[in-house]
Amino acid sequence: MREFRYLRPGDVAEAVAAVGADPEASYLAGGTTQLDLMKDGVLAPRTLVDVTRLPLRGISRDGEVLRVGAMTTMAELAADPLVVERAPVVSEALLASASPQLRTMATIGGNLLQRTRCRYFRDPSVAACNKRAPGSGCAAVTGGARMHAILGASADCIAVHGSDLAVALTALDAVVRVQGAAGPRSVPLAEFYRVPGATPDVENVLGHDELITGVDVPLPAPGVRSGYLKVRDRASYEFALSSAAVAVRVADGVVREARIALGGVGTVPWRASEAERALLDQPSTVESFAAAAELAVQDPFTVEGTEFKVELARRTLIRALRDATS
Repeated sequence: MREFRYLRPGDVAEAVAAVGADPEASYLAGGTTQLDLMKDGVLAPRTLVDVTRLPLRGISRDGEVLRVGAMTTMAELAADPLVVERAPVVSEALLASASPQLRTMATIGGNLLQRTRCRYFRDPSVAACNKRAPGSGCAAVTGGARMHAILGASADCIAVHGSDLAVALTALDAVVRVQGAAGPRSVPLAEFYRVPGATPDVENVLGHDELITGVDVPLPAPGVRSGYLKVRDRASYEFALSSAAVAVRVADGVVREARIALGGVGTVPWRASEAERALLDQPSTVESFAAAAELAVQDPFTVEGTEFKVELARRTLIRALRDATS
C-alpha cells in the first residue's frame, strides 16, 4: 500500500488551498469510487483532503430552483419530497443507481465525478488505456467491449460515463457550482464534461484545486412529466447498457416541450438536442418518438460487441417517451 497524507480542513477555502498546494492531492467525499480506484492501483494520491464535514450538505428551494449541496447523499436527494413530486426523473435515476448501502454513503458531488467503469481503465495490468496512461492506446477498441460508449467515442477512447444522476440532471439543465482559488463559478452540466477527443484523461472542466460545492436544478414546470428508464443486465446494482432521461409536456395531444438525455451509450451524459427539436409541435405518438430516436443516435462509433447499443438506445428512448406521456 502506498502511504498518503490525510487532511480534514475546517472550511472550503482551507480545502481548496490544501489541494491547490499539492499537484498530487485529491478530494475525498463518500469515497465509494475514490477508495476502490486506490485499492486497484489506478489512483495513488499523495494527499487526501476530506471534505465530508464541510457545510455543503442539504437541499433547499430558491424559487423554481432546487439547490443541492455537494455533500448531500444520493439517498437524501432521492427521498426529498419536492424531488419526488416535481422532478421524479432525478429520484428514479438515483434509485436505479448502485445499492441502498452505497446510496447512503455516496455524495451528489462525488457521483457527478465518478470515473468510468471501463474494465481496461480499472486494470493497471492492461497497458493500453489513454484515460489512465495518455498516449498508450485504447485496449477496448480491439479487445472485448460490450458496456462501452457509441456516442462521443473514437479510436482513442470508448469508455462510457457511468452516472445515472448526471444523465437526469443534464436533461433538466442543471448547473454545477464550483469553488477554486480563483473564486466561485457556475458551469452548466451540459458543458461540464468533455468528450475524450485526443485527451481522454481530461474528463471535465474542473481545475485541479476546484471543488464542486453544489448543484442547482431547475424544477420542471407544472404539467411537465419526467422519468428515467434504465436498461441493464440485472435489476439492481448494475450499470446501464442504455438509459434515457426525459421531461415532456403534452397539450391537446401535441408535444409542447421536450428535454432528453441518454446514458449508458455516451462518453459523457448525452444531450439529444436534435431529437428534442424534432419532437416540438409533433403529435404525441410512437411514430414521432421513433423519428426523434433516430436523430438521438446519429453517427455512432461502434466496435465488435457494441453494435447492439444503437438499436437498444433508440428503443430505450421510445419507451421512456411513451411512459412519460401515457
